[in-house]
Amino acid sequence: MTASTTKATNIVWHEASVDRSARADKRGHRSAILWFTGLSGSGKSTLANAVNAALFERGLATYVLDGDNVRHGLCKDLGFSDADREENIRRIGEVAKLFLDAGVIVLTAFVSPFRADRDKARALVEDGDFIEIHCAADLAVCESRDPKGLYAKARSGAIKEFTGISSPYEAPETPELKIDTGAQDLNESVEIVIKALQGRGVIPTA
Repeated sequence: MTASTTKATNIVWHEASVDRSARADKRGHRSAILWFTGLSGSGKSTLANAVNAALFERGLATYVLDGDNVRHGLCKDLGFSDADREENIRRIGEVAKLFLDAGVIVLTAFVSPFRADRDKARALVEDGDFIEIHCAADLAVCESRDPKGLYAKARSGAIKEFTGISSPYEAPETPELKIDTGAQDLNESVEIVIKALQGRGVIPTA
């Protein structure tokens, strides 16, 4: 069976009986999208999961969307061409928007190399709902870590279209947060994110 390429018509958005505002009032915190972006090995997943754990300990509703995990299911049909990368981020943006509406602080950890794709994800939601966090470890640091052996494979030509080697990474120009994950201590990095969320009124200060 093949999927139809015909776009759906005659569809109307159904308004839920419990909205985002009601969830925020019930849970005591706003929802938000924390979009962690950076090169492979920059510490996106490590930082996102550490922030998630810190928020969970405070009793807040959170969830991490991780690049590798999503490609096991929702995006398993996609490769790493520019077009597939664009579609990958489009899907994640839409899923993150649903989590936002569900009153959850959703943390996304994706290379998301193209600025235009990240901007499209941002444009899906209201101002203040999308917090871009640039994990700004430089290429040399990321390559020295190479936790998955990907840089070595890319250098040998075994992996094509690898971000930072044979495919570009467009760093954010004006992210809400820029953290030097190549030099910054993990606990300090988590605290920076927590304080930013408090300062933006996403989570309570106490």
